[in-house]
Amino acid sequence: MPRAAELIGAEKATVLAILPAEWGKPQVRDPLSGLNTAPLPEPQRGQLANGTALVQLDLPNAPVVCLDFWCRAGSGVEAPEESGIAHFLEHMVFKGSRALQAGEFDQRIEALGGNSNAATGFDDVHYHVLIPPEACAEALGLLTDLVLQPRLDHADFDMERQVVLEELAQSEDQPEEVAFQQLLRQSCLNHAYGKPILGERDALLSHTPEAMAAFHGRHYRADRCCLSVAGPLAALQLDEQLSRSALAGLQASKGDARPTPLQFAPGEDRLELPRLEAARLLMAWPLPGAADQMSVVGGDLLTTLLAEGRRSRLVERLREQLRLVESIDLDLNVLESGCLVLLEAVCEPEHLSAVRAEINAVLLELQQEIPSDAEMDRARRLVGNGYRFSLEAPSAVAAMVGNSALWDRKHNLQAPLDWLNEWDSQRLVKEVIPQLQPQHAFVLEAVPA
Repeated sequence: MPRAAELIGAEKATVLAILPAEWGKPQVRDPLSGLNTAPLPEPQRGQLANGTALVQLDLPNAPVVCLDFWCRAGSGVEAPEESGIAHFLEHMVFKGSRALQAGEFDQRIEALGGNSNAATGFDDVHYHVLIPPEACAEALGLLTDLVLQPRLDHADFDMERQVVLEELAQSEDQPEEVAFQQLLRQSCLNHAYGKPILGERDALLSHTPEAMAAFHGRHYRADRCCLSVAGPLAALQLDEQLSRSALAGLQASKGDARPTPLQFAPGEDRLELPRLEAARLLMAWPLPGAADQMSVVGGDLLTTLLAEGRRSRLVERLREQLRLVESIDLDLNVLESGCLVLLEAVCEPEHLSAVRAEINAVLLELQQEIPSDAEMDRARRLVGNGYRFSLEAPSAVAAMVGNSALWDRKHNLQAPLDWLNEWDSQRLVKEVIPQLQPQHAFVLEAVPA
């Protein structure tokens, strides 16, 4: 469901993550999947003298290093008048620092054989660099200087504002994205998750470099940041570079700003949208936040059982048997204040009522007919293998361990597979299935105008 992922911040790291076998040896057989997999390396956790978290993962056979800087400065911490400023700041960071001119960072990173990117979500923002090991120390200095000492030039600010406004206009011009944003806005009430990460137009027009500098100064603090490094650590020797970097100069924040719990409201609505090519039934449910890692695993298993592959219950019933939908997707979006399960069924407008009735019937059946052992085994295998195969590069590994360290989750890399094996049908029926019932959902019917 790419549109939903974009709306919540596509780079959010998931709870489960396993490294591919080729990054370690000797191999052992995993009882869940039957695959030969490598022992999982243990992240090395620490912190700088000022309290900034540091997590490193040794991947001795990886050809590149990923430096991933994370900060608890997503759109969720914005004041009402700051709407969109977190994402706008991500853009402005790449316009230069006190020591780097606009475009110089990218030029120097590319000259070293690397590349960079960034992403802003509801909960956090991160900036990462992929670089050859021999250039890692120089890249670290460039990255931390760029992110922590942005120049925020007035002329660049006005130019980049137009880029952000154009990005917002493109989003507003996509009827599917408008529908998803409406679903979030109505179901999440006044919470940040119901507001667009890109921001509101009026607020974007009123932002100033001074206001952005104040936002940066409040949130890019030692206790709200983390640096993650994944790659061949023996070749790096970054201690001296870290001690001289802008990261070491960060001050601690003045208060403990924890995520505001999600307030979710079940309900329903109908939306007519010009240029929408097919009708969509959108549904949303709340689940406990990312801190409840065991609940996240259960939610992932249930959404997989319901809508992953032709043999899943919703796909088999609505697409394969009844042919009521073009597609149906159900995704668990892992967020700090409260996870969101989002469903999208694409169909003809005249089939909306039947599609909704069948979805409700499948959900109710789950409470009455416990999933079979075969269904549970299939779901566990898909979830476990999906996470294994999703992390095939140092950038994905660095994102996973960096996000976990940022939010004080210190489980080892084997723990998620152990949690996965603790779920059976009885536990799923008792703890998760009741939360994904029709009466707990917000339902939005989006139809062509």
